[in-house]
Amino acid sequence: MTPRPLSLNRMLDVPRSGALVAWGNALLSGRVGPDDAVTRITHGDEPHRVVGLPGESGPVGLSLALGRLRALGATGLRLALPAPGDPLGLPGPPEFNDAALQAGEAAVTVGLPGGQLGLVPEGEVYGPPGDQAVRVLWRVYEAADRPFPGPFLAEADRELAAALKEATDVLMRLDVGGTGARTGAVAAALRARPGGHESPLAPGYPQRAVRVVEQAYRVATILELAGQDHGAAVNAYEMSARTDSLVPLERACRRALVAAFGAALEPSAAD
Repeated sequence: MTPRPLSLNRMLDVPRSGALVAWGNALLSGRVGPDDAVTRITHGDEPHRVVGLPGESGPVGLSLALGRLRALGATGLRLALPAPGDPLGLPGPPEFNDAALQAGEAAVTVGLPGGQLGLVPEGEVYGPPGDQAVRVLWRVYEAADRPFPGPFLAEADRELAAALKEATDVLMRLDVGGTGARTGAVAAALRARPGGHESPLAPGYPQRAVRVVEQAYRVATILELAGQDHGAAVNAYEMSARTDSLVPLERACRRALVAAFGAALEPSAAD
C-alpha cells in the first residue's frame, strides 16, 4: 500500500507518517537495516529529506536522519493523526500541533532525553501529467515530552468494532434500499471480511495490530463509499442520521490506526 497523506475524506492510503513510524520502529529495534527501512518509507517517492534535526545545519537524507535519532537516544516512534477538534496523538507545543494538524499527520519520537521531536511531512508533486514524481520534506519540531495518552491497541480494537456495528445498523437500513453500483458496494463492504491488503506494518508488530489495521482499512473503504452520496436516505432526517453515523466511525478508524502503528512499543499488545 502506497504511503499518502491521510485526510478526513480520503483514508484508504497509508499516511507517510505511518510508514515512517512502522519502519522506523523496525530499524530502531534492529529488525531491519537502513536501506530496507528507507525503501519502504519512501515507496517510490524521490529521496526524502529531513530539515531541522538537532546537530544538522541543513536538510539531510532519511537514512542519516534515522541514524541521528537513534544516536540521540530515540527508542521508537508514534503516529499522530489529528483532525479539527481532535488532536489525536499530539503532545504539543502549539507550533508542532498546528503543523501536524495542517498536514493531518505526524510522527513523534519516544525515548529522547530532555524532550521529544515531532516530524511532519510536506509533499510536493511535480512534473507533467503521466510523468510525475513526489518530493517529501520532513520538518522537525520540538515536541512536549508527555506520556502517551493512548489509545492502546486493545481499547482501539474494541472501539472500532463497536463503532462499525453501530454504523452498520444505520447504513444497512439506509443504503440497501437504494439502487446503483455505489449502494451495492457499500452493502458489500459492510458484509465483507477484513483482508486483501498488504499490511503496512513492519517486522516486530503483533498479529493483533495487523488485524486492527486490516479492519481499519475495511472501515476506510466503507467511509469512502458511504461519503459519496446519501444512499437510500429519502429525507433530511435520514440523510442526517446517515451522516452522523459516519462521524464516530471515522474517529474510531483514526484511533485504531494510531494504536496499531504504535503497538510495537506497547508491551501488552502481544496476541
